[in-house]
Amino acid sequence: MNLSSLNAISPIDGRYRNKIESLADYFSEEALIKYRVLVEVEYFILLCKRDLPQLSGFPNERFQDLRDIYSNFKSEQASEIKAIEKITNHDVKAVEYFLKRRFDEMGLGEFKEFIHFGLTSQDINNTAIPLSLKEAYENVYLPRITALVEVLKAYAEDWKSVPMLAKTHGQPASPTRLGKEVQVFVERLRQQLKLLSQVPFAAKFGGATGNFNAHHIAYPDIDWKDFGEDFVENTLGLTQSFPTTQIEHYDHLAAFFDGLKRINTILIDLDRDVWQYISMNYFKQKIKKGEVGSSAMPHKVNPIDFENSEGNLGIANAIFEHLSAKLPISRLQRDLTDSTVLRNIGVPMGHTLIGIESTIKGLGKLLLNQEAFEKDLEDNWAVAAEAIQTILRRESYPDPYEALKGLTRTNSRIDRNSIAKFIDSLDVDDSVKKELKAITPQNYTGI
Repeated sequence: MNLSSLNAISPIDGRYRNKIESLADYFSEEALIKYRVLVEVEYFILLCKRDLPQLSGFPNERFQDLRDIYSNFKSEQASEIKAIEKITNHDVKAVEYFLKRRFDEMGLGEFKEFIHFGLTSQDINNTAIPLSLKEAYENVYLPRITALVEVLKAYAEDWKSVPMLAKTHGQPASPTRLGKEVQVFVERLRQQLKLLSQVPFAAKFGGATGNFNAHHIAYPDIDWKDFGEDFVENTLGLTQSFPTTQIEHYDHLAAFFDGLKRINTILIDLDRDVWQYISMNYFKQKIKKGEVGSSAMPHKVNPIDFENSEGNLGIANAIFEHLSAKLPISRLQRDLTDSTVLRNIGVPMGHTLIGIESTIKGLGKLLLNQEAFEKDLEDNWAVAAEAIQTILRRESYPDPYEALKGLTRTNSRIDRNSIAKFIDSLDVDDSVKKELKAITPQNYTGI
């Protein structure tokens, strides 16, 4: 059976494949193999540049030929490596053997034993994986989350003067402005993206137990710690972790996943708020010809984009939580539990991307229902009580809170007239009464 969107087990490779195809360049099996090849090639090149006697005869003009191996990497090469893996039963060793074949074909066979020289497989995996994650973050995730923030910023500006009845504990509360409520999410996302940008993409590079044992025994006069730092930081653009065991300790990776999880949690909060505003009729939704909201109720236009986003972000967070809790724990100098877990990084990233795109799509459908905002404010004149009692406090009026409590905590309707009648009954200067009567639910929105 050939894999298709209809027979894939995972919905991110099935139903939602078109939404997350860009992530395949970073998190697929083929992508992982390509990044491993990249690391092996760049490691060999840096060895040549460090003047090892046995590599002194390597023609430097062939460096580009070596880089072309990963730059021009295609599915055919990935399949070749997988075929080798069937024999070796070791994925990284298969990459080494593949490169040795290429060296032979390129007339460079005399240098091929310096491919994977002194390394363990985790020196390759623990550089290839953070490099792929870093580039996915920069090339796919950041542009889309930034696009979502820009949509919110535009709405915050467009709606900055729209007064809105606030709801605390689900009950009418001091009015606010719609644009300000959107701006809250803009600022929350900005702050978390700033924190996320400070988490380094860390990588381990130091041999079987992290001490450059094999490197040092072969070339004791070379500063291998300096070499490792040069390779990880200057060649790959990552941050070196040192000292380590056989594997990277993943503390920074856990922090990164926790950061993504917090951003997703903010988006879930946004999804639920907008969903609620739609149910309150504050927003209507643009109707697309031919679309069906309900299989039974023809009138329905459901807020499905926000529901889809919430569901996918929830799945993403559950997996991110496991990744950040599990990865920093490894028995003694190494166990293999991290290996299978790391292969799932693309799964929560995929669900996250689906969630972001769904929220963007949902936001693009919103139509402001000004009448609903105005009606809610006009129906809730009791929210002006806070303003009135605060000014009365300023004027040293006796027990102002209690006076307003007596007025508003009844089952009688509170409207403009009942508020005005109450103000007229107060023993205060006419100028204060005029000030109080100027307060409305529409203009009591703060700063």
